[in-house]
Amino acid sequence: MNSFVKELIPQLIEWRRTFHALPELGFMEYITTYRIGKELEAMGFTLHVGKEALKEDSRLGLPKEADLLAHEEKAAAWGVEKEWLEKMRNGNTGLVAEWDTGKQGDHIGFRFDIDALPIKECAEESHLPSKNGFVSGEENVMHACAHDGHTTIGLGVAKYIASHSDELKGKFTLLFQPAEEGGRGARPMRDKGWLDDVDAFYSGHIGINSMDVGTIAATTKGFLASTKFDITFKGVSSHAGMHPELGKNALLAATTTANNLYGIPRHHDGVSRVNVGKLTAGSARNIISEDSFMEIELRGQTEKISNHMVERAMRIIKASAEMHDVDYSIESVGVTESMSCDEELIPKITQWCEGSEFVKEVQPVAPVSGSEDASLMMNRVQEHGGKATYMLFGTKLDYPHHHPQFDYEEEVLAVAVETYIRILKGGSGDV
Repeated sequence: MNSFVKELIPQLIEWRRTFHALPELGFMEYITTYRIGKELEAMGFTLHVGKEALKEDSRLGLPKEADLLAHEEKAAAWGVEKEWLEKMRNGNTGLVAEWDTGKQGDHIGFRFDIDALPIKECAEESHLPSKNGFVSGEENVMHACAHDGHTTIGLGVAKYIASHSDELKGKFTLLFQPAEEGGRGARPMRDKGWLDDVDAFYSGHIGINSMDVGTIAATTKGFLASTKFDITFKGVSSHAGMHPELGKNALLAATTTANNLYGIPRHHDGVSRVNVGKLTAGSARNIISEDSFMEIELRGQTEKISNHMVERAMRIIKASAEMHDVDYSIESVGVTESMSCDEELIPKITQWCEGSEFVKEVQPVAPVSGSEDASLMMNRVQEHGGKATYMLFGTKLDYPHHHPQFDYEEEVLAVAVETYIRILKGGSGDV
């Protein structure tokens, strides 16, 4: 096992750097999906691409139609085959890869997210991707959350399954998920039914907490349920000097909403969060603002707290619109759930990783924050009687996730691949 991973390291680095250099935003990962798929196709996996992998009407927060079309044209020019592109059109990206050993055993699922972020990557020589020539080639798009590494880890695990199938039992399903950022891509994969008969489910993240390479966390605790909305206010423009009384100010509706959202009382049962991440309004200094647009998110430690935040927010939005006599619309663009890792997996993962040359320490649990849409997949598995966990793979972090200079130690790729291999072999009863 150790020798397999050692020999794979150059390939892991090559994959990671290739994905890093051409990042794509959520539901526009046409080239990324194709690249992953061609690798898996060559390995012999059964593939379900795009519309075959997603329940189309379960998607939230789709990019604008013009952006989707532009990226489809770019993918075609890059070389994505027409047959593949047809399966992914209109933002149906991502894929599911299946491998059945034909021998009785557990059905194990793995999830790997593949999307990037709307961030302009640092071009300074001190930044490893810049120094080594694999900095993002896409303007204002960057793998600033290690999903290039997660994709790579998934391919490494797939390569082991394909080359060691005779040593394994059961069935393996690998979900290469689009649009994790914003909590958008897990729901359509979950709703397609891929998790309904999974016995054990594993996902995880490079970093989040800064830890030494070789340290992993078997479980995590602290991810929040979240709901994300786009809000549009529609008023009436008018001359701000001559007839301000004829205007209906959409800007004021938005700012009233923003100020009062931050005034929602915190919940005594646990952590809650609110953030207005974007607010745009108006056209000129002497015109009453006719339109305004907001992007907000609400989070809670439990579903109850999250729902409390949403209910309060809806009242505030409605009241703000009525106060300023404007119309409004609300679009749900993302959702995550609270989640709880199965603690009985801790001793198993610890045991399976014993003797690993790459995994030096297994921590039972790591505290985290933020939100993860893998929660929807984990909860579905657990609802059907399966076990699930979300892990961390240690690396030093000089800069936080979602930062223009974010990077990680590439040695973590081998650690994560080795961990998942030991998990799938353990699940097959052969470690």
